[in-house]
Amino acid sequence: MASPITTGTGLGSNLDISSIVTALVNADSSAKQNQIKTQTTINTAKISGVGALKSALAAYQAAMDKLSSATSPSFSGFAATSSASTVLTATSDNTAVNGTYTIKVNNLATSSKVASANFSGGASSAIPTGTLKISQNGTDYSVAIPAGATLQTTRDAINTTLSAQGISANIVTDSNGSRLVIGSTTTGKGSDMVVSGIAGLNIDGTQVMGTIPDPSNPGQTLPDPASSGTIGALATDASLSIDGLAVTSKTNTVSSAVSGLSMTLVAAGTSTVTVATNTTGLQTSIQSFVDAYNTLVKTVNSLTQATADADGKLTVSAPMTGDSLPRSLLADIRKELTTPGPGGQLSVLAQLGITTDQKAGTLNFDTTKFNTAMKDKSLGSQVQTLFTGTNSTNGLLARMKTAMSPYASTGGILDQRSTSLSKQKTDLTTQQAALDLRVESMTKTLTAKYNAMDLLVGQMKATASNITSFFDTMNAQAKA
Repeated sequence: MASPITTGTGLGSNLDISSIVTALVNADSSAKQNQIKTQTTINTAKISGVGALKSALAAYQAAMDKLSSATSPSFSGFAATSSASTVLTATSDNTAVNGTYTIKVNNLATSSKVASANFSGGASSAIPTGTLKISQNGTDYSVAIPAGATLQTTRDAINTTLSAQGISANIVTDSNGSRLVIGSTTTGKGSDMVVSGIAGLNIDGTQVMGTIPDPSNPGQTLPDPASSGTIGALATDASLSIDGLAVTSKTNTVSSAVSGLSMTLVAAGTSTVTVATNTTGLQTSIQSFVDAYNTLVKTVNSLTQATADADGKLTVSAPMTGDSLPRSLLADIRKELTTPGPGGQLSVLAQLGITTDQKAGTLNFDTTKFNTAMKDKSLGSQVQTLFTGTNSTNGLLARMKTAMSPYASTGGILDQRSTSLSKQKTDLTTQQAALDLRVESMTKTLTAKYNAMDLLVGQMKATASNITSFFDTMNAQAKA
């Protein structure tokens, strides 16, 4: 704030009014100004610290969510590999057992694809209004066909109405006209579609579309323009053998034929599937868990631990030094590290070679001890139970998420602290504005008073000078 004092010495008193007023104002306001400045510095640092803690906690939660993913498990005790991924791919869960299986895929499961008879008017052919019914696996799906519909708008209505059911439609046009072709993602024998309800769009998908001789290629056939039905062949089940035992499947994902093993069929052929203990994958997942935890601990330490300055003489406080919140957060999370899990033989992290550094608070992962546990004690199948539990709440990852929830949830402890600090920042801004007004007012008042004093002193000096001159004149006349 610019000072209202005009620098210079008083003409009447020869006093440095500017310096006197500045000193008096500073003496009155410096204590409050220093208090505001100190509290503002601390407040700014704490706001930054809480923000950094929020970010660290969010990153840790993201890492825990990834490790606990149900669609991509990180702690599978077994790993399945296929010798021919172009034939099939394989995954396993913790109910699998070590073994090798010879899989021969005879044919894949196929879905239904049906076509209407040709419409000579093409995609713009008129379609009667009404309700189109598509039946599949004993379920009827209805599609409303409005007045003025065409083959193209009928296709669009099917796609809009039944996309969630895996049923879609398109139009195929050849020299004879256009056909409505309807396909489904549902596979397996008996999943053929039957279409009814609209004249011209009656399709019996349990029958293969008829053919006529191809005049251009003797001995070859073409689809009959007047015929409708299944294109090519009816829907079929997947056919395969596992070590010579015949297996069929409605879908190309075979998950119940071998306990703990799921296979996705890709093409006909033969593949050898091997199931073995997932030591390498488990070690990678555990290391990811340890790294995520250590990153959180190091962030908290950087926000709370005071450090020495460049000369090593003075202690420099961190943004949240002395604040109990970060310590409480770590204490709640660390508690879960030592709480026994729901498993049997494997119940604590120390059995996997995971220990706590007593000085830094971080985790150490002894891979030698881990590999021994996997090889000699056969704990691989129990690792997932320790981390992800037997239900949605008793695994280590779920318990840690529960421990973090009061801090990280919307409106939780960290949000409340942020709100409190923001309010404090506003209060400090208000206090600074009030102090600035006080300084300005006091400066104006003191300046006016000292200027008035200077004027009075000047007047008194002038009067004194006049009196002195008067007596000097009288003395001179008397002597004369």
